[in-house]
Amino acid sequence: MFFNSFEFIWFFVLVYGVYVILTHRAQNVLLLAASYFFYACWDVRFLSLIILSTVVDYFCGLKMDGEEKPRRYLWISILVNLGALATFKYFNFFADNLILMLQAMGFHADPKLIHLMAPVGISFYTFQTMSYTIDVYRGNLKPTRNFLNFALFVAYFPQLVAGPIERARRLLPQIEKPRIITYQMFREGAWLILLGFFMKTVMADNLAIFASELFDESEGPRPNGMQVPMGILAYAFQIYGDFGGYSNIARGLSKWMGIEIIVNFRMPYFSCNPAEFWRRWHISLSTWLRDYLYIPLGGNRGGTGKMLRNLMLTMLLGGLWHGAAWHFVAWGAYHGLLLVVHRLCSPVLQLLNPKTRIGATIWKLLCMGGFFSLTLFGWVLFRVSSLGDIPLMFSRIFDPWDWNARVCILTMLFFVSPVVLIDVLQEWRKDMMAVKRLWKPVRLAIYLYLFICIVMCSSRENYAFVYFQF
Repeated sequence: MFFNSFEFIWFFVLVYGVYVILTHRAQNVLLLAASYFFYACWDVRFLSLIILSTVVDYFCGLKMDGEEKPRRYLWISILVNLGALATFKYFNFFADNLILMLQAMGFHADPKLIHLMAPVGISFYTFQTMSYTIDVYRGNLKPTRNFLNFALFVAYFPQLVAGPIERARRLLPQIEKPRIITYQMFREGAWLILLGFFMKTVMADNLAIFASELFDESEGPRPNGMQVPMGILAYAFQIYGDFGGYSNIARGLSKWMGIEIIVNFRMPYFSCNPAEFWRRWHISLSTWLRDYLYIPLGGNRGGTGKMLRNLMLTMLLGGLWHGAAWHFVAWGAYHGLLLVVHRLCSPVLQLLNPKTRIGATIWKLLCMGGFFSLTLFGWVLFRVSSLGDIPLMFSRIFDPWDWNARVCILTMLFFVSPVVLIDVLQEWRKDMMAVKRLWKPVRLAIYLYLFICIVMCSSRENYAFVYFQF
């Protein structure tokens, strides 16, 4: 079930109607059953992988409790989770590339292999449950002895298939204690759901048409001239609205449950540099990679060379986390290179930063525009089917510009600009709920505009959330 489907709306209404009248333990039982049903609607067979991770990590956590923490239980947890991830998500990728390598070396290789389907959200819940056992082993967390609560932590449906990747230290206490749903939580949740549906069904799904024309193979003429940069820009705002919309809906639904999940998306296109971008985009993944990969590799310790090496390794694996394909690896390497160059150039950039308020503002805007251009090329790497498509795609920019991209421009004007204005307000006030503080008539006008657009202008195509594939 997608959040933007009628099936999910009926599912949530039914679950929530029962949820609010139950006691705390009964609520947890209901949420766990609803979470398993939500996932089983995609493919019931892969529900067994979630249950396997849950059982293994629950007992590994218990075995590591106490003064002596046997490392073998940590390795059992890591091997089970990464083994499932490697088997179902990366087996085809590595097997296909091994066959190509053997054939290039002159060896005969039989390409008849079983191609496995990657379960939805496997990268999210395996990283989430692994963080629990690692924190228990480090002594940062006491293991829970309530299996029901732990199972709900792993499978909580608002964030199960596309994040955020929650930490047990933050989510488990909210599951373990009775929850109170305040009027403020309900209002904030309603706003996040409204904005999230607009970002997904109106902004992202309408722009997906133009991005697909550029990036997907089709029988018709390929976009050229002005259509190429507009298609790239369309995809940049498609994935922005898609992932940002999911994140807002997930937070809003969770607020209605009385549970606060972390902000995973904080206006990333206002970033002035790659380090800031990763503090704003997919925050839960970037902090997970920092805490469980970058720092264990050595982090900033050991000199500049090792620090830069650790950055590149972390981003390469971050790119591979997104998908089993070379263009995802290239995307990770590209962002790793941006981080390395930024680290090396930071002293010079600080000297160039003007000291006056006006000068600093102009410099910030220039940095934002420059880094947004670099981000656009990154999205090309992220979206293409093959790296070999990129030179041909950019060569078509020099074809005659017939301005057939005007429909895409109008779509952005009416459906992207409202989100940009809301983001500007939130960034200016440093408040993710800035719209809720506006003068009431202005606030109601924004609600009405978003609602009418959702009803009248939602895309006819019900596109899956981009991050569901990861």
